Amino acid sequence: MSYAGPEFDSSPPRRAPRGPLVVAVAALVPGALAGWLVWQAVGADGDGGGSSDQAGPQSPSVSSAPAASAAPASPTASRSDGGKDDGKPRSPSPTSSPSSRPAGSGPLKGKVVVIDPGHNPGNFKHTAEIGRSVDIGTNRKECDTTGTSTNDGYAEAEFTLDVSRRIRTVLEQQGATVKLTQDGDREWGPCVDERAKIGNKEHADAVVSVHADGSAAGNRGFHVILPGSVHAGGADTREIVAPSRELGERIAGNFVRATGSAPSNYVGDGTGLVTRKDLGGLNLSTVPKVFIECGNMRDSNDEALLTSGAWRQKAARGISEGIVSFLRG
Repeated sequence: MSYAGPEFDSSPPRRAPRGPLVVAVAALVPGALAGWLVWQAVGADGDGGGSSDQAGPQSPSVSSAPAASAAPASPTASRSDGGKDDGKPRSPSPTSSPSSRPAGSGPLKGKVVVIDPGHNPGNFKHTAEIGRSVDIGTNRKECDTTGTSTNDGYAEAEFTLDVSRRIRTVLEQQGATVKLTQDGDREWGPCVDERAKIGNKEHADAVVSVHADGSAAGNRGFHVILPGSVHAGGADTREIVAPSRELGERIAGNFVRATGSAPSNYVGDGTGLVTRKDLGGLNLSTVPKVFIECGNMRDSNDEALLTSGAWRQKAARGISEGIVSFLRG
């Protein structure tokens, strides 16, 4: 998700000098960050490369459940900049129900998790629909955007859908009921307000919105976006601020361990955590919710990670293990 669009302020992100980096986050939950390491320069470049859609061998998940296999790769996103269209029909309804499958048995049986794949591969064909104004509680913003992409045209919407499906696989093995706000089953959207309402309606125990950033080249790493305390208009996040922070801290720590990626070098002061009050998807949530920007699609080093199916499986595992850690306490 680029820093230009309905979910972000127009001011550019801060850009920190990049040298040997020691990441220390005293404020994060100790249990979630036990594996936080010293990172040199950009960290873990060996995990990138290639554009395989198949995940490599995986370490076990947080419980004794078998490691997740790679979910089916998402369709190639249609793009106005010359990318390819998969040609697959999608439901004409922009208000279809969130995608879910029956829960199995496991330590998370009875827990409901909503995964929100940022944007939609079909959004660029529906600029009028996604450009309309919606109420985000504190003000009004566009329904959605097309998202960003790598310089080679790999769309953020394709990335987020693929990672979200992989997260679903891991969490279902833990027994959770997992719902996606969209699963490639609608032509566009949902809008940012509807995305929040889906998690609320499901009384989700945790909601994670999956994204990738579109910042300047040289800006690297992931960051987790937490809701600020907002009480205005239709937005009231006061009760979810604390649990959302815990969820975000646990995801950040597990994401580092699973992927080898360092926290962002351009926002968050090296913590991998950013608090915001301008995001409709967070402002309108009544259940614990965070966003994660898994990397910067416009940086060639991060691009090598984001376009690797094996790395996306690691990302899905890290996010999933953070959710499991949060839900199990």
